[in-house]
Amino acid sequence: MKQRRAALAAALALAMGAKGQVAAPAGVTAAATPGRTAYGEPPTLTGAIPPRPKSGPVQILRVADVKPGMKGIAWTVFQGTEPEAIPVEIIGPWKNAWGPGQDVILAKLGGKAAKTNVAGGMSGSPVYVDGKLVGAIALRISVFSPDAICGITPIEQMLEINAIDATTPASMKTPQQPAQRAELTPPPSLLEQGGRLAAIETPLTFSGFHEATLRDFRQYFDQMGVTAVQGGAAGSLRSSKPAPGWPSALQPGEAIAGVLVSGDLSITGLGTVTYNDGKRVLGFGHSFFNLGPVNMPMSRGEVLMVLSSQFQPNKFANATEIAGALRQDRHSGIMGELGVSAETIPVSLTVRTQPQPGAPMSERRLHFNVFVHPKWTPFLMMLTAYNTLQDLNSAAADEATYKLDGQVDLEGLEKIKVSTLVSSGDAPMPASMQLSAWWADKFSRLFQNPRDIPKVRRVDVTLEMKSGKQVAAIESAWLDESEVHPGGELTGKYLLRPWRGERVLGNFRVKVPAGLPRGEHRLMLSDSESLNRPLMIAGMMNRSLDLTQTVALINQERPNDRLYISLVESRPSVIADDQILGGVPGSVLNVMQSSRSGRPLAAMPETSSLLDAVTQAQIVSGNASLRFTVK
Repeated sequence: MKQRRAALAAALALAMGAKGQVAAPAGVTAAATPGRTAYGEPPTLTGAIPPRPKSGPVQILRVADVKPGMKGIAWTVFQGTEPEAIPVEIIGPWKNAWGPGQDVILAKLGGKAAKTNVAGGMSGSPVYVDGKLVGAIALRISVFSPDAICGITPIEQMLEINAIDATTPASMKTPQQPAQRAELTPPPSLLEQGGRLAAIETPLTFSGFHEATLRDFRQYFDQMGVTAVQGGAAGSLRSSKPAPGWPSALQPGEAIAGVLVSGDLSITGLGTVTYNDGKRVLGFGHSFFNLGPVNMPMSRGEVLMVLSSQFQPNKFANATEIAGALRQDRHSGIMGELGVSAETIPVSLTVRTQPQPGAPMSERRLHFNVFVHPKWTPFLMMLTAYNTLQDLNSAAADEATYKLDGQVDLEGLEKIKVSTLVSSGDAPMPASMQLSAWWADKFSRLFQNPRDIPKVRRVDVTLEMKSGKQVAAIESAWLDESEVHPGGELTGKYLLRPWRGERVLGNFRVKVPAGLPRGEHRLMLSDSESLNRPLMIAGMMNRSLDLTQTVALINQERPNDRLYISLVESRPSVIADDQILGGVPGSVLNVMQSSRSGRPLAAMPETSSLLDAVTQAQIVSGNASLRFTVK
């Protein structure tokens, strides 16, 4: 197994130019000295400090050749963009510490790292011994320790990140899969973590986000092993296209960031570059989210400071310029390609606010780009919408109503157009979270489609807040005349009971279908939930819908700010895929069920035909049934 791993690493190193004849930075003069510093004393630099590492071929030092007591140098950024040298003392290889055949090299850091400890954002910092690349600082094994002890991922394992490998890891870290993650189990106490090997926390920097947003979503971040920190530089990344100067970007030891959101809002994950062959870069030394093949914008970074701490030290940094795209996110590190663009979803978000009833509406616009991924895109849409609603909350009274109008432009498909209102109330979930989750659900249904991959060209969404609880219940309704001729009209009235207000009397007029048979029939005045429920059931039952059918089902959902008037007949109806078939005879239904080869049908005992919808500019709930006779 070890021979096979060594052979594979050598082949990949040769393919990436890692085992060339040109040596990288020279090591320190004491690199071969077997002596150890006294316990508790951090290593120090001896001799002349070599020049900082550059891209290009480099010799590697294999785990088999690593010996306790070796001295070396690591490179990482403490402030700005220039990496600084850190003295390193090798403690020794720790066999199978990171999994079967996954060795880790334990080491002790000196210099500035002795003060800061092993900080979030140092992941990927390259370690050299005698000018040979050993691997990347990637792991921590102590909490509240006075020693900056780290685990180094051997460069041999990082070179195994194969750009051709398209397999998806089973243990992806995604917000939509909390039940599949071991992090949901109660965390061990701090006293139990002393000897636990763990990847250095990835600082996920949120620019343009409220502290309340990070607090409310903390459970997601904790489960994924990322540290959420507020940062600046929102708007500095406007495009996923590489900025000028990308050929010389992301040198070993420099900061590297994976970009989840960019623009007026930004979310970036920071680490350090381990190796750069002139076209591809390796970093982190552990996974970002372990997503496997990815297409995520990759950025340079600027470190503002390193927060010193024995418990949770972290780099605070800004993502600055796009340099390429991440292509792989694997257990032993990330791999990116310089000079290429990652596809993102451009989002235009308009925010309208009315702080007081009757006051003029204020408006502002946000533009940002979202990382494309089946599990992450819906979550990021929810997160950005929720954060924007925090702006509205700051200006709103205790009672407010939020409206979302959204349009999703899909390549080769009909546009998705959705609209809904949510009001603050006694529900267990806050209105802002309800609305954000509803919006995210549309993208979940698109990206979880088992048959087709959606290509989203752009997203336009408007979030509006009005003060006051804009809700009304259908209290009663009646017909002016209960008899009508086929093709004639029925007129009537309805009463709506608004929240803390006087009843609202409304009129309606509907035309009876000319082919409606004589006898007694029923009109139903209802809210949108009554009409949307069969569509939701059909979508949940049928997992074989293609993308076109999924879009059609979403577009058939009715907004909840209208009163709907429907003709209800005592004949069964069926939803087959995205089609609602009314008045289906029992014999035909039996044939349909037997001929669909296990594909489910949503059948209902009645057929409902929409005759009219009356806009109310508030959330409508309830229903009323009216009987009439066709003469």
